[in-house]
Amino acid sequence: MDRIPILKVGECLLVTIQVDMHDELAMTLQQDLTSQISKYASRGVLIDISSLEIVDSFIGRMLANIAAMSRVLDAQTVLTGMQPAVAITLVELGMSLPGIKTALNVERGMQLLAEYIGENRELEEADGVEV
Repeated sequence: MDRIPILKVGECLLVTIQVDMHDELAMTLQQDLTSQISKYASRGVLIDISSLEIVDSFIGRMLANIAAMSRVLDAQTVLTGMQPAVAITLVELGMSLPGIKTALNVERGMQLLAEYIGENRELEEADGVEV
């Protein structure tokens, strides 16, 4: 069975989708990603979709689901590298991808995650929560 590699980078997980997503692959990614977020207590998930040229409503919903599941597991999701055609398709399908921040490239996406993790760490320290 095909799997999309998930790399651990500090407190974040990095997913680069370089193949055409099909439904089974999207479901496997969702399961693998939530398992790894939990295993590593990851605070951020960066999904690079710069190689995706088309999406359908199922893939759009899967991305939104991944972000929702990540949030429940205390991780922020950033989607990077969205092609203009993909953005147009998602808007035409009426998909807003709630809970997903976007960035034009991986570098900017990692900056967003670093800011998110830093802000949350400050809040936790202010509340007396051990980090």
